[in-house]
Amino acid sequence: MNFEELVDIVAKLRGPDGCPWDKEQTRESLRPYLIEEFYELIDALEENDHQGMEEESGDLLFQILLQSRLSKEEGKFDINDVVEGIARKMIKRHPHVFGDKDFKTSEDVSKWWQEHKKKEGKNYSSAIGGVPQSLPALIRAQQIQFKAAKVGFDWERIEDVFEKLEEEIRELKDAINRKEHEEIEDELGDLFFVLVRIANSLKINPEDALRKTIKKFIRRFRHMETEASRQDKNLTDMTLAEMDILWNEAKKKKCRD
Repeated sequence: MNFEELVDIVAKLRGPDGCPWDKEQTRESLRPYLIEEFYELIDALEENDHQGMEEESGDLLFQILLQSRLSKEEGKFDINDVVEGIARKMIKRHPHVFGDKDFKTSEDVSKWWQEHKKKEGKNYSSAIGGVPQSLPALIRAQQIQFKAAKVGFDWERIEDVFEKLEEEIRELKDAINRKEHEEIEDELGDLFFVLVRIANSLKINPEDALRKTIKKFIRRFRHMETEASRQDKNLTDMTLAEMDILWNEAKKKKCRD
């Protein structure tokens, strides 16, 4: 089975004799599935699960084909236009590979790319423009900070960032003491934003770091549940001190799924 046959399958699913569910779908109804398939692919990548990568890449491709089919039905574009468009774009963006430009480093490529965007009229009115609003908040904060840093709006030393972190913690505590919900939310957001800045300074992706911590928490929590079950108990029957013992055991064992 090849790519063209898959395109035909999508067309048949949307056709008069196709699947009732597929025929009912719209861009809006398909949006959650597009997001879901993307993150399932990310999960497979993180697990280095090659079979999962293959399967989830296919599921994501299917969603892209569905979106392209909807556009073809609207007379806007089809998957061939998508393929041709990205092919032309990649050739145009890599003149050092497909043309006569001579770039030696990734920095040379980045500098040329910024100049090229200006010529294409893709320069944003703001130095921090062009970051998609629908990105997860941690990733969006990271990208906005990267852009701000390019024009020099950044701390020079990580020690200065930690001072800002301590300041935001104090402000959050003050807001909590005043029991001002909106102010608490605001200060908590400021705290997250500074933490992202620290991650950037250390060249760590904050989204990846948090995802790994969540996975670690899940492993340790499941260990607690398993050990509690061996004692013929539920976690709800245990004191916090008893659960802490199981938690610390999980940390020492570095338990895995």
